[in-house]
Amino acid sequence: MKFSRSVALLAWAVPALGSTYQVKETHFVPRGWNAVGSAPEDHRIELHFALKQSRFDELEKSLYDVSSPGHPRYRQHLSQEEVHELVKPTDETLGLVEEWLGSHGVDVHGLDYTPSKDWFTVTLPVDTVERLLNTKYSVYEHEDGTQLVRTPKWSLPEHLHDHIESIQPTTSFFRPRKEGRQFKIADELASFSANAIAEAQVENPTVDTVCNATAVTPLCLRTLYGTVDYTIQAHGKNKIAINNFLNETANHSDVNIFINTYRPEAKGFNFTTFIVNHGDDQQTPDTPEQLEDGKDIEANLDAETIIGISYPTKLYTYNTAGTPPWKPSAGSDSDTNEPYALWLKYVSSQSDDVLPQTISTSYGDEEQTVPRSYAHSVCKRFAALGARGVTVLFASGDSGVGSNGTCVSNDGRNRTQFIPEFPSSCPYVTSVGGTMDFKPEVVAFNERNGYVSGGGFSNHFERPHYQEKAVKGYVEGLDGLHDGLFNKHGRAYPDLAAQGRAFAVVWNGSVHAVDGTSAATPAAAGVITLVNDALVAAGKRPLGFLNPWLYAEAHKTFTDITSGSSFGCNTSGFPAQTGWDAVTGFGTFNFEELKDLALSK
Repeated sequence: MKFSRSVALLAWAVPALGSTYQVKETHFVPRGWNAVGSAPEDHRIELHFALKQSRFDELEKSLYDVSSPGHPRYRQHLSQEEVHELVKPTDETLGLVEEWLGSHGVDVHGLDYTPSKDWFTVTLPVDTVERLLNTKYSVYEHEDGTQLVRTPKWSLPEHLHDHIESIQPTTSFFRPRKEGRQFKIADELASFSANAIAEAQVENPTVDTVCNATAVTPLCLRTLYGTVDYTIQAHGKNKIAINNFLNETANHSDVNIFINTYRPEAKGFNFTTFIVNHGDDQQTPDTPEQLEDGKDIEANLDAETIIGISYPTKLYTYNTAGTPPWKPSAGSDSDTNEPYALWLKYVSSQSDDVLPQTISTSYGDEEQTVPRSYAHSVCKRFAALGARGVTVLFASGDSGVGSNGTCVSNDGRNRTQFIPEFPSSCPYVTSVGGTMDFKPEVVAFNERNGYVSGGGFSNHFERPHYQEKAVKGYVEGLDGLHDGLFNKHGRAYPDLAAQGRAFAVVWNGSVHAVDGTSAATPAAAGVITLVNDALVAAGKRPLGFLNPWLYAEAHKTFTDITSGSSFGCNTSGFPAQTGWDAVTGFGTFNFEELKDLALSK
């Protein structure tokens, strides 16, 4: 999809039509940000408009119908055209919005719409945007030097409030981060990796013989979760994808070294990259600055982990533009840093025969830095993917319930509270926590780099009905622990877990160990895509949105994790317990049992 970078402005402008302006949204400036000056008038902002979807209630009902075992429509996923019909705005919405934009001199013929027209982008100078939204933008600087052009509130003519859900960048100060942490360990990693090819050829592998906490390899994961003997049958039809943000891209050279070392039978395997909004796909050696920043460790981790488990399933990578820090200057285009909107705009345009059945994303934000309207708009677009039969997985975070010293509410009251993650807090995605060790697996953490598998309860989204029983029981079992620090009635996460510590990753030509739920998420995605492979090979539909089935019955096939906690915010955090818990969800995979259950439906 081609994205329009600008539209023509007419030489004249007339007052906005219809009604007086009323504030649409306010959002407190998060900690660490300070206004340092007015935004240059001719600085250009790429605005993302989310319009009200005309029949989202019907889409949501369809999503749950096709995702709930026992329903007559179970796995009868919607087509792209059917989803577009449900989410497209009404003619009234489109007419009123375009009339308003035209009254401010915007050429409405240059609006860059999604195929369903529920989302569009337009690039305009700050002074035009300030008139449109009756607001004032400033340059805000974070304590780490990152700069953004934002505003703490914006308004719309009153008659448009029910037609426009979100406009960004306005109040959004969120900063997507990679949920992965590299750490340096002793020479045993080098010696362990040197024996990897021999290990990869072990006959009748067991967890005891192929799993080592120093460096978790594909053979370990495949043995631990029971996929090692599965023969993939539908790799031409079944597809899996990863999202790369923040200028990350999977390096083909490093991936090939990884394959040759850890899955030599996959030698020559390649993946397809989709570039979104001029995203990065650098394949040349990193500069010293990029090496210092660890560029592409995350993307390599995701691609290598998935290939290690799901080869020869077709792999896509989506490389979406946008990364801080950014220095504003007159006449420059802003780094919108709104990656989910950009990516969703792109992927919603992909046809049913191209769209992957499983998508893994190892990035997240503090939920409180994401404006509620934007979070809900993005979450609805994830629901649309689920309705089309896509399993969307997100990492649950690497800071437990919140990093010590940062657990303060962003609502003007400066309350101490746990810090939930978005998009893991969206009820239409599957959130993945991290484990470590093998017999038994426990909650993942690493004191050396501050990593603790994340979990919690949303302040933006109510608890969905599919998790009511499991989560209510868990909250009651806490018996008042951490009361007042979290929203007992919010969407709880994660939903499940996978290994998330000391993954062997090839980066810059050599092996490194990486921790994080960003490792757990592609590992989980790899297992899920093998279940989909079995379904597709049997002539059945893929799993799609996983959670209703997971909470209803599939969790019975999982290995429960009952040791450890998501400590943080100077507390013990949420404990792992029998059954579902807010640190490992329902636990980790037993592939054979999960596959057989899926095939029985």
